[in-house]
Amino acid sequence: MDNSRKEAEAVALLAEAERKVKNSQSFFSGLFGGSSKIEEACEMYARAANMFKMAKNWSAAGNAFCQAAQLHLQLQSKHDAATCFVDAGNAFKKADPQEAINCLMRAIEIYTDMGRFTIAAKHHISIAEIYETELVDIEKAIAHYEQSADYYKGEESNSSANKCLLKVAGYAAQLEQYQKAIDIYEQVGTTAMDSPLLKYSAKDYFFKAALCHFCIDSLNAKLAVQKYEELFPAFSDSRECKLMKKLLDAHEEQNVDSYTESVKEYDSISRLDQWLTTMLLRIKKTIQGDEEDLR
Repeated sequence: MDNSRKEAEAVALLAEAERKVKNSQSFFSGLFGGSSKIEEACEMYARAANMFKMAKNWSAAGNAFCQAAQLHLQLQSKHDAATCFVDAGNAFKKADPQEAINCLMRAIEIYTDMGRFTIAAKHHISIAEIYETELVDIEKAIAHYEQSADYYKGEESNSSANKCLLKVAGYAAQLEQYQKAIDIYEQVGTTAMDSPLLKYSAKDYFFKAALCHFCIDSLNAKLAVQKYEELFPAFSDSRECKLMKKLLDAHEEQNVDSYTESVKEYDSISRLDQWLTTMLLRIKKTIQGDEEDLR
C-alpha cells in the first residue's frame, strides 16, 4: 500500500473516531454505554496513528497518539494514557523535538503519579538525549540527567543512576563547572573501587576528577592525586596516574614540549577521546599561554 493510501485510511479512521467521541457525549449514550464508544475511539486513534507512522507522517501520528492519550485519561486508564504519550513523543522526535519533549513530560507526570519512578527516569533520559542532539541545550540535558539519577537512586538502581551522573559530570566539566564534575567523579570512583566488577574503571574516574582539579589550579590537582593514591593504591600504578604526575611536572617547569610529549605517549597506547582532549588542551593553554594543538 503506498503512502497516500495509508494516509487516506488514517484520515478516515480519525473522522470515525471523532464521530464516536461526539456520539458518546449525547444524552442517550450517557445512559447506554458512552464509555464503550470512547474505548472504540481510542483504538481508532491508535490505529490511525500507526497508519500515519507507516506513511512517515510523524506529526500526524504524534497528534493521533495524543488524542488517544487524552481519551484514555477521560476513561481513567492512566497507564494506557502514558503509553500513548510516549508513542506520541517517539513519533514527534522525528518531526518536532520540542513537541516530543512535551509529550514525554506528560507521560512522566502520569508515571510519577503512579509511583513508577524507574520508567519516569528512563523517559527523562530520552528528553536529555533530545536536548543533547536535536536542540543542543546542554544545561537542560544536564537537568534531565540529574532528575533521572535522582529517581534511579530512589529506586536503588545505583548503576543506572551513576551512568546518568557521569553524563552530568562530563557536561559540567565542559561548561567549566569543575567542582560539580569533581564531586560526581569522586563519588562514582569511590563506589567503583569497592566493587570487584567496577574496580578497574575507578582509575578513570579519579583521573577525570584530577584533570578537573588541574583546570582550576595545579596545586589542587597535586593534592587530589595524592588523595586518590591513598584512597585507591591501585591508582598509583595506572598509566593515568603516571600521566598526571608528568603533566604536573611539565606544568611546574612551564615546559610545553614535555607536556605535549607526555600526552602523545599516552595517546599512542590509549586513544584520547574528545572530552580528554578538550580538558588537556585547556590545561596546556595555562602553560605560558600556549595556543598550539596537542598533537
